[in-house]
Amino acid sequence: MSSANAVQIHQIGSIGEPRMFTLAEAQALLPLIQNITEQAAEELAPVKKRLDNMLATDPRTPGVQSEYEDVIKLWVSKLERLGVVVTGLWLVDFDTGDGYLCWKYPELRIAHYHGYDEGYAGRSPLAEAIEELDPDWA
Repeated sequence: MSSANAVQIHQIGSIGEPRMFTLAEAQALLPLIQNITEQAAEELAPVKKRLDNMLATDPRTPGVQSEYEDVIKLWVSKLERLGVVVTGLWLVDFDTGDGYLCWKYPELRIAHYHGYDEGYAGRSPLAEAIEELDPDWA
């Protein structure tokens, strides 16, 4: 990518705190988020399978639960350092100042938006939100 086409990503506020994104900034950061999330999902899959196959009374259960939680905590930590908001397992929001650009693994692109008072269930297609809101971040 040439420097003329490069999108600048600037941290607003302290590292690890949510920052404001334009659509272009969120799209530029998405490949890194996808990579981090895919690696975590691959790491979590065998742990989840082991946990699903264990009885609650199995003495190994707490250790496997801890391993499961550690994978998720590390994933959350990595993404929060990028300034995004983690709202659920493999669910990431990019704060625009008006609401959130919303992405959920394994979606291929940022294709949804929701306001601050709506959650994942209230998200709408991004193109629809841009047409209705005519936001500065688009």
